[in-house]
Amino acid sequence: MKAFNRIFSAVTVAIMLLFAVVNMILAADKTVGSRQYRVEISRLVHEIETNGSADISECVYVTNIERYGEKFYSTDSDYVIYEINGELYRFDYNSNGYSNKTYFMGIVNAILGVIAILFIAVMLYIKYAILAPFERLSSLPYELSKGNLTAPVAETKNRFFGKFLWGIDVLRENIEQQKQRELEMQKEKKMLLLSFSHDIKTPLSAIKLYSAALSKNLYPDAEKQHKIAENINEKADEIEGYVSQITMASREDFLSPEVEIGEFYLSELIEKITGYYREKLALIKTDFNVGKYKNCLLLGDLSRSVEVLQNMMENALKYGDGRNVELVFPESDECVQIAIRNGGCTLGKEDLPHIFESFWRGANAENIHGSGLGLYICRQLMRKMNGDIFAEVNDDIITVTAVFARA
Repeated sequence: MKAFNRIFSAVTVAIMLLFAVVNMILAADKTVGSRQYRVEISRLVHEIETNGSADISECVYVTNIERYGEKFYSTDSDYVIYEINGELYRFDYNSNGYSNKTYFMGIVNAILGVIAILFIAVMLYIKYAILAPFERLSSLPYELSKGNLTAPVAETKNRFFGKFLWGIDVLRENIEQQKQRELEMQKEKKMLLLSFSHDIKTPLSAIKLYSAALSKNLYPDAEKQHKIAENINEKADEIEGYVSQITMASREDFLSPEVEIGEFYLSELIEKITGYYREKLALIKTDFNVGKYKNCLLLGDLSRSVEVLQNMMENALKYGDGRNVELVFPESDECVQIAIRNGGCTLGKEDLPHIFESFWRGANAENIHGSGLGLYICRQLMRKMNGDIFAEVNDDIITVTAVFARA
């Protein structure tokens, strides 16, 4: 806003200076024009002194020359009287040139005034309709990043920032929901750990007692020792069961993405993906080929479907050879399949069934940054949209296919 005020002040001063310069030029021209008739009269006086008469046919300002007589002073025009060779002469003149210049100066000033008013109006509109609201909104993303914006953002009918505010409010709601889910997950995690730790204590204490009895040779009878060994094995199996439950709990659906089932066209989904990745792949010199498809209505969530294809594309770029990526559409009568194919796959076939598991990363991902959640999220989203996802490897080419239900 300060920069805008400086620019506004500078341009206003420039317009005022332009006004002053134009008026100075026109004023100087007006002064010259107002003295032109005297130049003509001086020339005519010289001709009369020399020749006894003068020709006014080429004069612009002087309209008549009258010698002294009965009607010498009878005229409606402006005039000047000179004595030439002992005789009085009246020189009539008009100031039309002066009036024209005054009229022209008025027009120029009016035009400059209109331009100045329009400029000031536009600048004030920009200041109060765009810059002032934007300055008030500029702190919202920062407050949101710190988690301070817990109250809903007030709606506005501002044509420039209405959608922006709506987006900020949706983002705020998503962040609040995510924070709530994280708190609930942390609570459940803590309760789960407390429960399992309590359950493990009992068999663990029994194992410690049995092992202490054996170490002190409290039961010399071989049959009794065998019974204690069986009890230790039983308690170990019990602990192993608890560990298995913890492992299974860690692999359960810790993500709960929300999906709004609706209808959207296949072309909408493809345009959103190709619009972004054509430019990105062109920058890294990777060929991007999009196959032919028949446009149709799909059942699902458009934004979540975009997320699925984006995760598939990122995996293709991350684990492929970077030469080319293909977006193809295998034919199917009952559903719509969208497949992303790339070369340079080093994934073993024995690892293929695990790529959709959470936090799983194959041997080919040792030096590649990632969390092992991309394809897991894809599977969760596709199943919530009544679809599916699968992968197949042929030589060094991997094809990941998302299966969408028709509307």
